[in-house]
Order: sequence, then structure tokens, then C-alpha cells
Amino acid sequence: MSVSKRTYDAVIVGAGGAGLRAALQLSEAGLKTAVLSKVFPTRSHTVAAQGGVAASLGNSTEDNWHWHMYDTVKGSDWLGDQDAIEFMVRKANEVVVELEHYGMPFDRTDNGKIYQRPFGGHSQNYGKSPVMRSCAAADRTGHAMLHALYQRNVRAHTQFFVEWVALDLIRNANGDVLGVTALELETGEISIFHAKATIFATGGSGRIFYSSTNAFINTGDGLGMAARAGIPLEDMEFWQFHPTGVAGAGVLITEGVRGEGGILRNGSGERFMERYAPNLKDLASRDVVSRSMVTEINEGRGCGPEKDHVMLDITHLSPEVIMKRLPGIREISIRFAGVDPIKAPIPVVPTCHYQMGGIPTNYKGQVVLPKDGDPNTPVTGFYAAGECACASVHGANRLGTNSLLDLLVFGKSAGESVVEDFKAGNLSLKPLPEDAADVSLARLSRLENQGDGVQVADVRLAMQRTMQKHAGVFRFKDLLQEGVDQILKVAEDARHTRIQDKSQVWNTARQEALELDNLIEVAKATMISAEARKESRGAHVRDDAPDTPEHPNGRDDNNWLKHTLWFSADNHLEYKPVQLKPITPGVESIALAKRTY
Repeated sequence: MSVSKRTYDAVIVGAGGAGLRAALQLSEAGLKTAVLSKVFPTRSHTVAAQGGVAASLGNSTEDNWHWHMYDTVKGSDWLGDQDAIEFMVRKANEVVVELEHYGMPFDRTDNGKIYQRPFGGHSQNYGKSPVMRSCAAADRTGHAMLHALYQRNVRAHTQFFVEWVALDLIRNANGDVLGVTALELETGEISIFHAKATIFATGGSGRIFYSSTNAFINTGDGLGMAARAGIPLEDMEFWQFHPTGVAGAGVLITEGVRGEGGILRNGSGERFMERYAPNLKDLASRDVVSRSMVTEINEGRGCGPEKDHVMLDITHLSPEVIMKRLPGIREISIRFAGVDPIKAPIPVVPTCHYQMGGIPTNYKGQVVLPKDGDPNTPVTGFYAAGECACASVHGANRLGTNSLLDLLVFGKSAGESVVEDFKAGNLSLKPLPEDAADVSLARLSRLENQGDGVQVADVRLAMQRTMQKHAGVFRFKDLLQEGVDQILKVAEDARHTRIQDKSQVWNTARQEALELDNLIEVAKATMISAEARKESRGAHVRDDAPDTPEHPNGRDDNNWLKHTLWFSADNHLEYKPVQLKPITPGVESIALAKRTY
């Protein structure tokens, strides 16, 4: 099979919020930039983000970035790197106002300022009371963001390669990243994108689970490519289960519903969150709400004939408020739950939503790995941003609306780092290895020439059911140990997948098989990292890590306040320290160091 070559200053894989924001930074700086995307950019999964983007503008209630930082650190269960968190929250107002100037149609207050709504885990005065911090465009914030950023990129002459699937990362003998190989779905053409800088913005990997709010395109492509190329994956044991997915469908019901006044009720109609989180109630952080819901269900207080879900009630809100602030949610509820939320509550259940871990980066968007005693040595020519990256600003649990902020801040930061590295002469077009495309060609050849291989769909389903059973909302020692064995067996089956009918080898069939290779890497990283972490922290909750005075909520700071690094080659784990200053576990206020960004 012949392989063509295309050459650029920078290639970006992924055209969601992070990829588009990075591309805009590069194109407006005059760099020749290519963006590869499996789908048309405005259909990237950022389009599904509903509730808003966090920024301490203070348009509706008093706010400042110190409170936002404290909420983010505490929400991360102290596992977030505080230099990156401080960078993100201090940049928040800037990137939101920039987005407004790009044409983002934010909702407005009566005086014309950007409208802000409350969101779970966001507070005033270091956790004392809820704050209105989420900047929203009704319940279609991600949709509006993608369109604003895409149009700005068209204006900047960014070059898009739509319906192209990135296959593998290209590195030389020194470990420098030189670009990627990719497959064009329409023609089957294999091409090398040779670049001085490569940015991954491939989004999440939620399709490793059976029940997920993630789109079918969220297959961990960036993480799989990085892992196969020798880059470790960080903190993959931490997966957020969103409290409110439509029961039986998994489709997301934004936290903004509760921000607008929605109430969770059990089978008796009780507002049960008052028992679990007396101060923030239904706006407690997502891990708390998800576990509370599962506890209600497990103890027999669920709703429906099977008592397997709870209800999200907004019937007390006026129809006018619902139609103005939550029109998309009403449409989703009618379509997927058969319920008009103006008239009846929505059946909801916790569903896999977001990965806190990913490709290790610093706050500049540079990919880093352990080398010569330094756990954060940048990889020349390689950058990452968005959900596929781990800066780590979300730590063990992400606060709602910090995800869109993450996309904007670190997409821009990665772009700025590339521009700065160009100006400093740190990036050049290095020669390609002679075998640059061999790994990708071998993977494609395996799929089409496998004899009695296993069908892709069967392996994918086995993986998803294994992950759902063994690494869900609550995690148990024996189930995790069993899950490691099972996922390694599934991974072995994935090495022998075949395309079902070789007489009709469609590129979509190739795509699904290639995506499975990436999903399996993420699934292994998740299960092995989760089994190894012998504590409860954030979204990772183990039954054998009880709540005691020494270990609040089962957290063991003495032994486990550290980041996990998983290496694909031999499934081994390493650890690196958390950047903990200036906030330490248990501190209720902060005196921030003066850092300049």
C-alpha cells in the first residue's frame, strides 16, 4: 500500500473545543496548520456540552478566582496540580471574554452582561454558599462554542482534513514527535502528516464503558496512540460518573438543570440530597451526588418497577423558565425518556461521563514524561489539550463547567507554547524514520488478513461489560482484581480481531477495528491503575477504604497523594508527586503565592 506525505508547521488531531482553540492560536500566528477530525468540526463531542463554562466574572453574585481555585482543588480531592489549576482559573475571565468577542451567543442578564448560573461544587467564601459562575448559552453552550471557534478558524485559513482517522504517533530514535499517520475514510488513503509540532486534542474515551454519555466517536484515540508510542497515561483510575444520565439511554441531562432549581427525588418523593450534603444539597460535587443516588437505589428507595433510578424534578419551575433556559433538555427528555419535564420528573441514573486522567502535560500544554529523575520532562514536538490531556487540573474529580474552561485555557496555552517554541528555534522539521508508517500498515494488514479472528463488536462488548461491572461508581477489592484478569484476556482477543467480511472491507469497519485498539489501551490503564490505588479519592471509591478520622472518606494522603503513571509496554505503574502549594488537604482558606503566567 502506497503512503503519501503532507508537511506542515503543526498538525492537530481533533477538532473539538481544544483543537479549534489551539488551531486558532497557530493560524493567527501565521503557522501552516492542519487539523484532522473524524467528523465535521461542529459535530465534535464538545457539541454535547450543555451547562456552561466556568469563570469568576461576578456578573450575578460576588466572585473571584481565589474561590474558584479553592473549589477546584477541593473538588479534585487534593490530587489536582495547583500550578495548573491557578493558571486555569486566572485565565478563565480572559478566555471567556475572548470567546464573547468571537461571536459566542451567551445568554444575557437584564443589564447586558453574560448570564451566569450556579453549578455543583462551585461556591463563595471557600465552600460557604453556592455561587453563580457558569457562563451559559441556554443548554447548548458547547454547540455555540464550536460554531464560534470554527468560524473564526475559517477566517484564519486553518486547513481541515475532515473524516480522517489518525492511526499512530511517529517518533524518532531520540523520542521526538514528528507527526502522525492517518487514514482518509472516503478513499482509504494512508498518509503521513509530517510536522514540526503535533497537538493531540482527541477528547475522551468514555466508550470503554457500557453505559456512557459519550458519543460513539469518543474512543480514546489520542491516548491509544500515545500509549503505543511509549508515552505513559496519567491517573486513569479516575472516571467521573455524571449523576444525571437518562435512565436506560445514558443521554446527558446537564447539571445546569439542578443549577436552575431542579431537585433529585427518590421513590418516596423525598429530596434525599439534603441528607447527604446539607449545605449544597443537589449542587454538591458530582462524585457525591452520584454515590448518593446509587446508595438510594441500592437501599431500595429507587423509582420505577425495578427501583433502579431516581427522579429529577423541575415541575415546580415555570414553563417559561424551562423553555428559555433548558429547551434542549426538554427535547431530550421527551425523545429519550418519553417525559415532558414541564409535567413530570425525568428518570435519571449515574452514567460514565468524563475521564480525569490522560496524556501527562504541564500547564503549557507540553506533553511530559519521567526522564533522568525529572517526572515532568517535555517531549520535543508533542503537545496535548482538552479531555485527552491530564494537566492535572481535575485531579480525582472534575467540577462541572471546568471542562469547557479546560478546553479554552489549555487549547490556547498549547497553541501559545508551539508559537513560542517556533520563535525560540526549538522546533524544526526532523527527518522521518524509514519505517515511519510500518506500524500503521501492519495494523491494517492484520485486520484484513486475519484468518479465524474474533469479531470487533464481540470484543468491544466484552470490554464494555467488564469495565461497567468491575470499575463502576463503587469499586470492590475482589471485583477489581478479577477485572484486571478479565480485561487482559479481552486485550489478548483484541490482538486477533478481524473484519467480518473481507469481500466488503469498508473503511468504517476498519475504523471501528482501529478504534478498538485505542479503547483497549485505555481500558487496561483504567483497570490496572484502579486496582493498584488502595484508597478512596474523588471518583475512585473502594469498599475496603472506610471513612475514619485518619482517612476522611477513605482517603489516604500519607501513601496515595500522588499521580499514577501507567506504561503500556509491560502494564507497569510508576508514581509522581502532586504539585500541592499553596493549598493543602484540610485547609479552609488560602494565601496564594505570587506567580506570573
